[in-house]
Amino acid sequence: MRTNFIPCLIMATGLLAASCTQTARNSTNSTTVAIEGTQLAAIEQPQAQVAEGILEGINESGIAVFKGVPFAAPPVGDLRWKAPQPVEKWNGVRKATEYGPNPMQQNIFGDMAFGTDKMGEDCLYLNIWTPAKSVNDKLPILIYFNGGGLMAGSGSEPRYAGLTMARKGIISITANYREGLFGFFAHPELSQEAAYKGSGNYGFLDQMAAIQWVKNNIAAFGGDPDRITIVGESAGSMSVSALMASPLCQGLFAQAMGSSGSVVGFSKIATLEEAEKAGVEKAAQMGCNSLKELRALSAEELMTKANVTSVPMYNIDNYFFTEQPVDVYAQGKQVKVPLLVGGNSNEMTTAYILRGKPATLASVKETVQPLFGDATDKVLDLYGLHTDADVNTENAIYLASDMFIGFSTWKWGNMHKLTSGQPVYRYNYCHPRPDMIDQTQEAGLAGGTKKKESNAPATPKLKGAIHSADIEYAMGNLHTNRVFDWQPEDYVVSDIFSNYYVNFVKTGNPNGLGLINWEPTNGKTVAPVLQIDVKTYLLADEKLEQRYEYIDSLFK
Repeated sequence: MRTNFIPCLIMATGLLAASCTQTARNSTNSTTVAIEGTQLAAIEQPQAQVAEGILEGINESGIAVFKGVPFAAPPVGDLRWKAPQPVEKWNGVRKATEYGPNPMQQNIFGDMAFGTDKMGEDCLYLNIWTPAKSVNDKLPILIYFNGGGLMAGSGSEPRYAGLTMARKGIISITANYREGLFGFFAHPELSQEAAYKGSGNYGFLDQMAAIQWVKNNIAAFGGDPDRITIVGESAGSMSVSALMASPLCQGLFAQAMGSSGSVVGFSKIATLEEAEKAGVEKAAQMGCNSLKELRALSAEELMTKANVTSVPMYNIDNYFFTEQPVDVYAQGKQVKVPLLVGGNSNEMTTAYILRGKPATLASVKETVQPLFGDATDKVLDLYGLHTDADVNTENAIYLASDMFIGFSTWKWGNMHKLTSGQPVYRYNYCHPRPDMIDQTQEAGLAGGTKKKESNAPATPKLKGAIHSADIEYAMGNLHTNRVFDWQPEDYVVSDIFSNYYVNFVKTGNPNGLGLINWEPTNGKTVAPVLQIDVKTYLLADEKLEQRYEYIDSLFK
């Protein structure tokens, strides 16, 4: 049975009030209060019947919101480091009014804000914002996977919240997944106990389970299971590219979007054997000699002992990944759906390639030589880095940005364009954030802020958008971040960006009324890239494409 969960506010007297109240009792949980001789059905708590039971959410002025919805069994005890298992059914009505616990994580970036203070290994929950008036509305769906290097972040972060997107006519969802050592840990004993004889990609499997749960249940929230779009930023974008490369995800979603990151780039991902070896070494480092000892640790002990502070290893586990993602895309075996992909103009500062050394061309060469080898001089030439003076220009920022994440983002979109037969829309987000209201704070890599060190040098003001600065704009969530002094032009850019997102979710094409026409890259010698800013425009940059094509030739 599907329940019509949509809330309504009804004021009536006599028979009409009684009739409406009875209807409300049949479809939602509500109470009735008397006001000056009339009866007012209080704003009702929306309910939805899913496979496991009845959920009860909250009404946000016409948007039904369900938080902390379980999409898999708690991955605790013997389920630690196992593929996600089905949710057990419950009796009665389950409250879905608060976020579930954030995934286990250390305070790595220092600048993330969460919608809940709770954190736990039992973290496989998603959150739904739906504007549907009926279960028959068949609305398109957006599922957002958070960034944070696969080691931090949560679907509870306010910048990902779906309320604004829901008001534009789509169902918006955020979903947690296991992170750090909880989500990405391979070990021979884990591979031996798994039916597929592999281990290590549990975070990706969680994301897949979340999509599958949505596909199975979203009709109860007024959604169309055949119109799911997945999206993510940074590690979330890497995740989307990974999901597209997995044979398990064929048919799960209709469209995909990615912002700043992918699993194809300068190097291939680890083999199962490499990941298992690294897992054994990690276990020994933590003082554990067996899987039994590892599972005996509390979640807090495991998190502390693991001390994950860099992107964890994922691998060819013979299940989620059966071959190198780059080979999947090269052969056209990925999930073939329309793709909207891009990044930020200033993903990383020059400090990324200077590594504390003087701002000289020699310092830059020393850093990039191990990556580019004999082609180093040619690469620097393509970026316009010829003298020490050039190191203090945006050209060095472009190199740092591409080495960090820009090139891998380009490669994903380019490979999909060449082998999928589906439209690929590329963008470059350019708009710099305004100054902070609190000058004692400084920007962090994850998109928020942290306390500025008293002796820290002044941060140079960038002309473009730093990594993760796009999230609140794209999701229409500037109002959730009171750190920055948002100006009218920021809301203009946010409206442009979020409308492109919503149009793509609705139709697989980002174009719509009031927006610059955005052409796909398919069939173009020089790919047109949408430059998103107060004055948005389409640019086909031949030098940019030549730069990427040359770098790509070095790593094939």
